[in-house]
Amino acid sequence: MTHLGGGVVVLASFILDLVARAPRRPLPGESIVGSDFGMFAGGKGNNQAIAAARSGADVRVIGRLGEDMFAAPFVAALAREGIDARSVARDAEAGTGLAFPLIEPDGQNSIVVLPRANLALRPEHVRTAAAAFDGAAVLLAQLEVPVETAAAAAEMARDRGMRVLLNPAPAPADGLPGHLLRLVDVLLPNEREAETLSGVAVRDAAGAERAARALIAAGCRQVVVTLGRAGAVWVAGQDQPAIWLPPFAVEQVDATGAGDAFCGVLAAGLAAGMNERVALRRASAAGALAVTRMGAEPSMPVAAAIDALLSRQAAGEWDRPG
Repeated sequence: MTHLGGGVVVLASFILDLVARAPRRPLPGESIVGSDFGMFAGGKGNNQAIAAARSGADVRVIGRLGEDMFAAPFVAALAREGIDARSVARDAEAGTGLAFPLIEPDGQNSIVVLPRANLALRPEHVRTAAAAFDGAAVLLAQLEVPVETAAAAAEMARDRGMRVLLNPAPAPADGLPGHLLRLVDVLLPNEREAETLSGVAVRDAAGAERAARALIAAGCRQVVVTLGRAGAVWVAGQDQPAIWLPPFAVEQVDATGAGDAFCGVLAAGLAAGMNERVALRRASAAGALAVTRMGAEPSMPVAAAIDALLSRQAAGEWDRPG
């Protein structure tokens, strides 16, 4: 693949998804019969790295795997996608991360996550991987690794003039530390994460705008709140109008990984020097495509699929949230 623009460093988490489909969530103490099963190499950081690579970015990952049978799918996937994994260490004590998503017929999901080796990724491991930042334009981080590790990576990126994108998932119940927020150029929460971090109820686009402005007041520069089937709301600064990014019309099969596709493709677009609106529209298309297939890694779209969806569906109106 021909890489576009500057590189993307992904502070990666690696979690093997053991996915079950069922007619509904079981009640406490109840067992129900499922209809399907799949095993996929996931983890938000891993998914985001693959999405960025398939979108054309030169991607380098920093992360940690166990020395167990669950690590092999990740090693194979990173090699297959052409992702630089030289800064992925193997942990002899902590196992590879695991997750157990349950998918309902309407595509909605609930997930139990065991981070394991991901929580053993420390700031000193990031500093040891300094070479991964060489020539990169964007850092993309998430919070399936320790918050202090994400902060260390953000500090290194800012020192090198890189743009810092943070997907605050899972959102800490006690919020994000101010020193980390002040390092973030674009914060990328979904509606629940935005509500948790801001304390502002997010029930619609107007609520998303209020939450975004609260988070900007707390220190970050821009916020994009993803709203699933309702699109997304982008606030590019406290004195800037909020912009609604309309959704694409697709048939939802599995919502797992949609946010990761959005984040990875946005990072790739910004690293390539795209206009923010163009990069956000591509990210929205990628997120829409991701819900049309089961599993996270298989649903990360390639650039040609994103371009095809963009050509089929007009951009629509970019409006103030109502």
